Amino acid sequence: MRGGRAPVILLGGGVSDRPRPFRSSKPRPPPSPQILEAALLLSLLWMPALLPVASRLLLLPRALLSMASGSPPSQPPPASSSGYVPGSVSAAFVTCPNEKVAKEIARAVVEKRLAACVNLIPQITSIYEWKGKIEEDNEVLMMIKTQSSLVPALTDFVRSVHPYEVAEVIALPVEQGNSPYLHWVRQVTESVSDSSTVLP
Repeated sequence: MRGGRAPVILLGGGVSDRPRPFRSSKPRPPPSPQILEAALLLSLLWMPALLPVASRLLLLPRALLSMASGSPPSQPPPASSSGYVPGSVSAAFVTCPNEKVAKEIARAVVEKRLAACVNLIPQITSIYEWKGKIEEDNEVLMMIKTQSSLVPALTDFVRSVHPYEVAEVIALPVEQGNSPYLHWVRQVTESVSDSSTVLP
């Protein structure tokens, strides 16, 4: 230490005895053990949420290199010994005007093996802008589990039977979950993913 100043602990874990800018004339007391414990707890709680983002960032150089070379990016390796490839199953969401329409569409996509399972979530309220006006409707939300490769066929089918002028069909890839369930989703929908087209 120079001149009797306390060293400054850097976020990266290093120590510096350089003065901090905008330092007040009064010395700041060290943080209490409770504050340090709270900071540690928060960092541990946020760590799992940041891991998927960090793992995707690690793939970025490979993706950029493949784009520059013109070759398609390779598939990421399986997440674990389960053999599940992250993102190979998706959860698709569709809103319907009522339970009758939702049940009809749900039954049809399961029968056609475009989905392994559909959950119906009743009594949701949707607020949206449509043709220049703010609308509010009670709807039923369908949560559809399928293979990611089937999302385009699922979307086409839903659009062909849905009563809305513009049907909501959005899908999110499943990065991880219960391996037996994810394998079951793939198994139930496997015969459709092998065929080239699905007709309504």
